[in-house]
Amino acid sequence: MRFSAVAATCGLLLAMASKTAFASPSSDEEWKTAARWHRGLKTAVLGTLLLDGDGIEFRSAKFTHRWKYVEIHSFDLSRRELTLLTYQNRAWYEAGERPFRFTLDERGLPPEVAAQFTERVGKPVRNGAPLLTTPAVEEILAHHRVWRGGSSGVLRFKEDGIDYVTDNGRDSRSWRWADIQTIANPNVYELRVTAFREIVEFDLKQPLPRPVFERIWDRLYANELNLSSVGQEIHQ
Repeated sequence: MRFSAVAATCGLLLAMASKTAFASPSSDEEWKTAARWHRGLKTAVLGTLLLDGDGIEFRSAKFTHRWKYVEIHSFDLSRRELTLLTYQNRAWYEAGERPFRFTLDERGLPPEVAAQFTERVGKPVRNGAPLLTTPAVEEILAHHRVWRGGSSGVLRFKEDGIDYVTDNGRDSRSWRWADIQTIANPNVYELRVTAFREIVEFDLKQPLPRPVFERIWDRLYANELNLSSVGQEIHQ
């Protein structure tokens, strides 16, 4: 009986450890995953990518480096890929910032961790992991129009930004107001989002109600002016 009790306790502790290993980090906790650092034509380096309250770090036998959040210019996150754009110069006087591209394991970056990472970096980013637990003011079925192919999903208009969510996670986006430069609604069945380093055009499968568009317009431009649109008319 004693052995059974000890075994049950150990099993419970292991389950709790497994559950928290990939939970979103608090200010003192860390989140980590297996990752590969891609170096152009060279062989990718296998290591561990770690995020905590102070920054992000890649650890491997060949290369270990840590970036504080203030040292990150921006990032581009898709379902299983993360590219950091840093303030480091490229080699041989190449133009632009030095990128560091990582492929994550099959779990990718959880939306909760991606949201915290976005807030900690602070600057405009491309976040492809929307947090679905955030309530939406309105949801509209939409098709992302591109030159070749495209995707279908749901546009979620929220108080803190706009999400585009697809079933498989590919082509999903989460834009804070800080990530959006302009929005346009030529008619009730079209929406254009000019965001950080991209212009995304949507064919809406349902009409976008004018009050909803005016509300997100107010939220976007009130944020630009550092004003509160609650209880105010800010239409221009």
